[in-house]
Amino acid sequence: MAAPLEYVIVGFPENNFTGEIAEELAKLVDSGTIRLIDVVFVSRGDDGSVLVIEVDEDERLNAFLEIEGEIGGVISQEDIEHAAAAIENGASVLLIMWEDTWASPVVDAIARAGGELIEGARIPAELAAMVDNVLAEAG
Repeated sequence: MAAPLEYVIVGFPENNFTGEIAEELAKLVDSGTIRLIDVVFVSRGDDGSVLVIEVDEDERLNAFLEIEGEIGGVISQEDIEHAAAAIENGASVLLIMWEDTWASPVVDAIARAGGELIEGARIPAELAAMVDNVLAEAG
């Protein structure tokens, strides 16, 4: 069984993207926590035009090129169109896909136990904050 894949869309309302995200992802890759699969930057101009930028096409994204491994070719045109539909004029999004390599031992144990990973989901920040509040009140 393969480790779970994560897919996130990070929004930048005013196109003020920096390479800081790449630096933190690189730390996770270097520690073996994740394996970066793909990264695509999508921007919508003030006139509504959509521009898709690969990591090697814009110097703001060069930091992703320094991350160990092969990056690219997995995020589909459909994924890009989905993300682009939600972008306001003058804003942008970064689509990132990674493999949760930290989960490999658990996934292997599930397989050895005769089980199968059926589904997983990322809990939105608002709900996670509610869980934190409940745990704090209970503790």
